[in-house]
Amino acid sequence: MLLVETLSEIEDLDRSAMEKAQRKLDSLIKPPGSLGILEKIAVQLAGITGNPSPQIGEKAVIIMAGDHGVVEEGVSIAPQEVTVQMLPTFITGVAGIGVLARHAGARIVVVDVGVASTVDFPGVLRKKVKAGTGNIAKGPAMSREEAVKALEVGIQVALEEIKRGASLLATGDMGIGNTTPSSAILAAIGGYSAEEVAGRGTLVNDQVMNVKVRVINRALNVNKPDRDDGIDVLAKVGGLEIAGLAGVILGAAAKRTPVLIDGFITTAAALAACKIQPKARQYIIASHLSGEQAHRLMLEELNLTPVINLNMRLGEGTGATLTMHLIEAATKIIREMASFDEAGVSDLDDDKILS
Repeated sequence: MLLVETLSEIEDLDRSAMEKAQRKLDSLIKPPGSLGILEKIAVQLAGITGNPSPQIGEKAVIIMAGDHGVVEEGVSIAPQEVTVQMLPTFITGVAGIGVLARHAGARIVVVDVGVASTVDFPGVLRKKVKAGTGNIAKGPAMSREEAVKALEVGIQVALEEIKRGASLLATGDMGIGNTTPSSAILAAIGGYSAEEVAGRGTLVNDQVMNVKVRVINRALNVNKPDRDDGIDVLAKVGGLEIAGLAGVILGAAAKRTPVLIDGFITTAAALAACKIQPKARQYIIASHLSGEQAHRLMLEELNLTPVINLNMRLGEGTGATLTMHLIEAATKIIREMASFDEAGVSDLDDDKILS
């Protein structure tokens, strides 16, 4: 079984490589730690790859698409047809993610894992587990078996991209209504109230916000997801694209490849992935802090610090892709910056810095 095999392959980071990377960073012509999060990223990448001087090569953005039965409750202003209508804009590069992926030099991989309607656009990977989830306000989103299948779709796509040469993955989502199941996942795993986790999503007004809060409460009460079982949470209150993204994260971790999470939806996937295999968290880089109010709570649950904060909330992988530049910058610092000895500059030890 692919999921079981993948989970067994996920190991802790290479501490020896991390220590070597830290020593090298401390030897460079700068005060120790003065490049902040860039230095932490370089050390994490060393641990992920086992290379004290990590390097980024090819990059891929994996966008999982799926629909949600809960939209019938009125939790979104946007119509469900928008999900399928957006897919060709990703492929042709005219959507926000298309522009930013092109800017980052990353390829886009679009996957239909659960779109409600038929998808036959050239370039979209057709790996549909089912045509949209059930209405989580009335019952489970999917069966446990379907959740596992969606996870394995994500694993397969991640493994294929890594085999093609991708050394850095970014995660993106497309699915009208998916902030509601993402909120429910956070509430289930973190023990928060519906009021604490409900977000504005796309064009949501106060009336729709009140509906979302009631729907999230019903979903939790009807389905009673087990907070300690990530697969159960995905099956009962999740989404097919969210499960697929969780699989991407697990697949990347199994192959010691860094994976950037984007905003609210992909971080919900990360919460589930890390419940399924806690070691996966070590391979995740949080790209940005979303404009969605509860995204901060998600990152706190994962103990992850976002690299940037631009008040973005588009999704699609835009924040993750934009952050790719900074990930590459971190590797160039450790690979290309001179040491004090190499540059003939007097070392800045701690005593001199404090004096």
